[in-house]
Amino acid sequence: METGMRIREYLDQHGITQVFLSSRTVIPTSKLNLSLNGKRRMTFDEYERICWALNVAPETFIEPHAPNEQKQDAS
Repeated sequence: METGMRIREYLDQHGITQVFLSSRTVIPTSKLNLSLNGKRRMTFDEYERICWALNVAPETFIEPHAPNEQKQDAS
């Protein structure tokens, strides 16, 4: 699940509206909505503001991924 969708799920579970989060973070509601629905990549600055507004640690919504191993050319 993408980070934005995890945040949206958190908002739903805690009864927090996107309008409220938008006002606390000063991120326009339209941009926030696109990010929370996986249609736009949020910036790191926006992510920090969201975590601050929700009073949660940045690790709350991030799932670390190991880098994919890439095949090296034999040439």
